[in-house]
Amino acid sequence: MFTGIVEELGEVTAVETLDDACRFRLRGPVVTEGARHGDSIAVNGVCLTVVDHEGDEFTADVMAETLNRSSLGVLAVGSRVNLERPTAVGARLGGHIVQGHVDGTGEIIERKPSEHWEIVKISLPAGLSRYVVEKGSITVDGISLTVVDAGPDFFTVSLIPTTLALTTLGLKQPGDPVNLEVDVIAKYVERLLGTQGGTK
Repeated sequence: MFTGIVEELGEVTAVETLDDACRFRLRGPVVTEGARHGDSIAVNGVCLTVVDHEGDEFTADVMAETLNRSSLGVLAVGSRVNLERPTAVGARLGGHIVQGHVDGTGEIIERKPSEHWEIVKISLPAGLSRYVVEKGSITVDGISLTVVDAGPDFFTVSLIPTTLALTTLGLKQPGDPVNLEVDVIAKYVERLLGTQGGTK
C-alpha cells in the first residue's frame, strides 16, 4: 500500500521492449536504498516489482495489461517519473490509501498559474466520474491530491509549489497523459450498496 506522497523524482535510464512487455531501468537513489528483489515501488502511481537492483538504479518488468491501462507505455530514456516505496505499518498516512492499481488514464487539459499555486484541469475517462467528488481524494501519476472541482468528464486540482517542484506535474503540459487511481473506498461502497440493492 502507498499513500501518494512522492519520495523523489526519478528518471528512466533504459527501456527494453519485449514481445508482450517492457523492461524499465530507473534511477532513484532514495527508493533504492535497501531495496531487494521482489520489493514494490510505485512508478507514476503504478505498483511495480523490483527485478534487479544495482547502485541507485532498479529494473522492473511491465506486462502488456499494465502498459495498456496506464501511461507507462509512453516512457522513454530520460523521462522523469514519480517514485514511492510502500508505506510501513505504523507510519503516518500522509496522503490517502493508494493501491498502485491504475483505473485509467486522463490527459492534462489546461494549466492556470497564479501567484502561489497552479490549477490543473485533467480529463476523466468515462466510468470514473462517479468516484470523483469535490474535496475528495484522487491519485494522479502516483500523487495524492484533493479534487477542487469535479465535472462529468474532467476534474481540477490545485498544486502548491512543492508539488510542482518535486513531481512530474510540474513538468507535464496540455496533451500529456497521466495515470489515475480513484479512491478505493468509493469503489467498495458502490459494490456494497449495489449488493444490498440486489438482495431487497
